[in-house]
Amino acid sequence: MGVLSVFEFFVNNILTKPEFFVGILVFIGYLLLKKPIYQAFSGFIKATVGYMILNVGAGGLVTTFRPILAGLNDRFGLNAAVIDPYFGLNAVNSALESVGLTTSWTMIALLIGFTLNIVLVLFRKYTKIRTLFITGHIMVQQATTATWIIFYAFPQYRNSIGAIMIGLFVGTYWAVATNLTVGATQRLTDGAGFVIGHQQMFAIWATDKIAPKIGDASKKLDDLKLPEWLSIFHDNIVATGTLMIVFFGTILGILGEDYMRIADPKNFGASLNFVTYIVSKSLYFSVYLAILMTGVRMFVSELTESFQGISNRILPGVMPAVDCAAAYGFGSPNAVLFGFIFGAIGQFIAIAGLLIFKSPILIITGFVPVFFDNATIAIFAEKRGGVKAAMILPFVSGILQVLLGAVAVALFKLQGFGGWHGNIDQSTLWVGQGFILNNFGLIGYFLCIAGMLVIPLIQYKKVNNREHYFNNEVEVVEDEIIEANY
Repeated sequence: MGVLSVFEFFVNNILTKPEFFVGILVFIGYLLLKKPIYQAFSGFIKATVGYMILNVGAGGLVTTFRPILAGLNDRFGLNAAVIDPYFGLNAVNSALESVGLTTSWTMIALLIGFTLNIVLVLFRKYTKIRTLFITGHIMVQQATTATWIIFYAFPQYRNSIGAIMIGLFVGTYWAVATNLTVGATQRLTDGAGFVIGHQQMFAIWATDKIAPKIGDASKKLDDLKLPEWLSIFHDNIVATGTLMIVFFGTILGILGEDYMRIADPKNFGASLNFVTYIVSKSLYFSVYLAILMTGVRMFVSELTESFQGISNRILPGVMPAVDCAAAYGFGSPNAVLFGFIFGAIGQFIAIAGLLIFKSPILIITGFVPVFFDNATIAIFAEKRGGVKAAMILPFVSGILQVLLGAVAVALFKLQGFGGWHGNIDQSTLWVGQGFILNNFGLIGYFLCIAGMLVIPLIQYKKVNNREHYFNNEVEVVEDEIIEANY
């Protein structure tokens, strides 16, 4: 009875309270790193408060977005979803709550996935994995999305077995996908010794292969003259606020003043002008998104430090997989801007297509995919294919993000929850894998895992000078270039 009471206390007070669960993980991580107890306690506070701030931002997004979603559904029969990992995070949390679950299983899965990545690196002689994913906030986003994908496909395993399945799935993806970016990243950075651990690893690999076939690497973006006013979009708040005003302002204008006064009386009082309401409502998305991201940074910085310290002690010399923004300093500043612009154009055209063909699901542009995915793709595209590739590939990415994002919302039954992860890997690779899981069950699950694990073996087989494969040396990349040219 004593053991049962302890277990019930753990479930009711820690497992179902992700903020405390994350805080305790950080606390334990610091103790394992032999940090002073006061530093471990500080990490616990920062991680816990950070997660609570995330919840405030997430709650604000849901509250602000709900009247607009309800209006689109009520007036036009449209299920709208924002393609953005933070909106996707809210959508998945809501979907889990609708079936009586919490994201605590996500935290367990995250630990399993990270441990698996370490194990795959430890056995690199056999797995050919040489990279470790340490971008904590991305791990949380992807593990949360994978939680719903696995629990939806396997309702019989909405328990510890399912958490293990999620962990194996994301851990394999983290290890294999980051390993795919080694060649492209070392080419871009002249062998800086890190790789990309974000939301577009498969896309980076594809970009690195396709860009030379569609463009000329000698024709650089820095040779172009651009208007100075475009530089304002380098600021996340400005870019996000502008996007929200354009998209939600358009939607609110279509829904109409009379409808919104009835649908949102708390925020749209009788004395408030409709234009003021539109701008205020739209900008609140940026406010809550900023709050949410602040919370994420707080708890993730502590989580990442504890994980990274452990990984450095156990796996010295392995290439760390970091945020995609780390690559921006090695390419043209104009590539970031071009990626954003042409990715946004691609998304706008695809959204127009959804409206023209009367899709039952409307996709709304989110900032993270349209900016970070497409800016990253443009950086790598310009390196290998110049101006032309830096325009075409982000444009194609934008189209895929929207169209396959709509497919994802339908496939994973997220209509009415308001979001989808939306990043390019999650709207391509994960949609395909989700289809396999939903239609082929456990056989499909093991096929997905096995299929990913085969990729680094193929990579290794294609490298000519294999003695450099596990080094952080440019020779590895040069071998791969020779292989590609022949």
